[in-house]
Amino acid sequence: MKTMLITGGSRGIGAATALLAAKEGYAVIVNYYRNKNAADAIVSQIKNERGTAVAIQADIAKEQDVARLFNESKCVFGNLNVLVNNAGILEPQMKFESMSMDRIINIFTTNVFAQFLCTQEAIKQMALSKGGNGGAIVNISSLAAQSGAPGEYIDYASSKGAIDTFTIGLSKEVANEGIRVNAVRPAFIYTDIHANGGEPGRVDRIKNTIPLKRGGQAKEVAEAILWLASEKSSYCTGTFIDVSGGK
Repeated sequence: MKTMLITGGSRGIGAATALLAAKEGYAVIVNYYRNKNAADAIVSQIKNERGTAVAIQADIAKEQDVARLFNESKCVFGNLNVLVNNAGILEPQMKFESMSMDRIINIFTTNVFAQFLCTQEAIKQMALSKGGNGGAIVNISSLAAQSGAPGEYIDYASSKGAIDTFTIGLSKEVANEGIRVNAVRPAFIYTDIHANGGEPGRVDRIKNTIPLKRGGQAKEVAEAILWLASEKSSYCTGTFIDVSGGK
C-alpha cells in the first residue's frame, strides 16, 4: 500500500485529497496544526469507508515538528511515497503598501519555508540514493502566482510564485532520484480560505468573470492532485495543472 502525507489535511482541498486518496488505496497521513477535531473527523470518515489513515499534529513551520511528523509517519506506514504540500494561509485583503512585515514573514514562513522543510524530509525517505523507492511530490500553488493578486493578496501571490519556481528547480534536481515534482494551481475554489481573507463570498462575487461561469469544488482540485501523484502521470515532472475554470 502506498503512503501519502498531506500537510494541512484537515480541511478544504487537503481534506478532499485525503478522502479521495484513501478511496484510491493510499494509506493517508492527515497532518494538522490546531484543529484536531477536524483531522480526526476526516480519519474517521476514511476508516468508516474501510480506508487507512492517521492524523498527526505538527506545526510544519518548526523544523523539529517536521522531523517528528515524518518520523512518526515512517514508523506507522514505512517510507513515504507521496507528499502533498498543501498547507497554506491567507491574510485579509489589502494593498501591498499597508502590509506589515510581520504579516509578510508569516505568509512566507507557512506558504514557502514550511514546504521546504517538509520536502527535505520527504526526499530523505524517497530518494533512490538513500534507500528509498522514489516517489511524487505535489505542490499546491495558486493561479495568483500568475495574476499577482493586485489590491488583495500580493504577499500570498508572491509566496505561490516562489512555490512555482521551487517546483521547476526541484523537479530537475531530484529526477535522477526517482522523484517527480509537480504542482497544481487552483483558483476560485469554494473553501474557507476566502473567509480568512476577509471575503467569504468572494467566489460568488467573481464567478461570472470565470469562463466556466462557476467556482470550483475542492474535490475537483483533489482529482488533479491524485493524477499527478499516480503512475498515470509517470512521464510528468516540473508540470503544472491549472484548476481555475479557464481563467
